[in-house]
Amino acid sequence: MQEDLYDRNKEITILDVLDRVLTKGVVITGDIVISVADIDLIYLGLRVLLSSVETMEKMKAVD
Repeated sequence: MQEDLYDRNKEITILDVLDRVLTKGVVITGDIVISVADIDLIYLGLRVLLSSVETMEKMKAVD
């Protein structure tokens, strides 16, 4: 219980986040709809995978 409380209060730097993203990988998704007068004109679906090359090579070898 005490360890969980410590982990929540631990400060995280941008380098820690970047290291975790490159080690594990992250997928960012989003949708954009452009409309005029409640008529949808353009729909754009986005999906971005951010990872290191080494992580992708490992994942490809597993599949």
